[in-house]
Amino acid sequence: MRAAFYGFRSFLFVLFMVITVIPWATAVMVVAIFARGNTVYWLCARWLTLCIWGAKVICGVHARLHGFENLPDTPVVLLPKHQSTWETFAFPGLMPHPLCYVFKRELLYIPFFGWAMARMDMIHIDRGRRSEAWRSVLSQGKRFMGKGHWVIMFPEGTRAPRGGRGTYKSGGTRLAIEAGVPVVPVAVTSARCWPRKTFTLRPGVIDMSIGKPIPSVGRKPEELMREVEEWIESEMQRLDPEAYPQGNPRAPAKPA
Repeated sequence: MRAAFYGFRSFLFVLFMVITVIPWATAVMVVAIFARGNTVYWLCARWLTLCIWGAKVICGVHARLHGFENLPDTPVVLLPKHQSTWETFAFPGLMPHPLCYVFKRELLYIPFFGWAMARMDMIHIDRGRRSEAWRSVLSQGKRFMGKGHWVIMFPEGTRAPRGGRGTYKSGGTRLAIEAGVPVVPVAVTSARCWPRKTFTLRPGVIDMSIGKPIPSVGRKPEELMREVEEWIESEMQRLDPEAYPQGNPRAPAKPA
């Protein structure tokens, strides 16, 4: 009965998103005829914030935020734990600066949602061409951070299950070192309420914890990423001890 109830509430939530995204994205596309960049970004961020509100009201998913005093007012590369869709939706409405997500270009073809994304300052890459993708991340990342934006990259690449740990890749720290900006690790227990690869939400509290900026100057990408990984995974165990029996992460995440 409980699972059916959660499923019904989740269905209402997805319906809520579908009903709101079409007129919202249409309005964004109209505005995008005359403007782009930050104007379009904040319009889209409002819809994402509406979705997070919908998850709270319809499905009982609440958030508990820690460490926002650690955020600097200068460009950074955000490196969050990735467990679900929640953090991709929540971050734009929570962070004080526009975020540049690094994502595969196929997402641009999603009706309405992808069309709106195409009008924002984002970094879309072709994952099939690794060297070209990295050059795009580096050049666009530097350019957008020069405008005061923050770049956000999920170091595990794909969503990890609750209690799991993916392979932390050094692309985010490499970008930070090349751009001369600090990295900010973020722990998020979103799989507690919104498991990966599903839109069946469970009521509860998602903890999001922001670490102190870590300088990148003079560091090596792999070494810096190990420090980021150690902070995130130890913080995950502190925030969600039930997911880590005996303090040990479960099996690594499988690629999405």
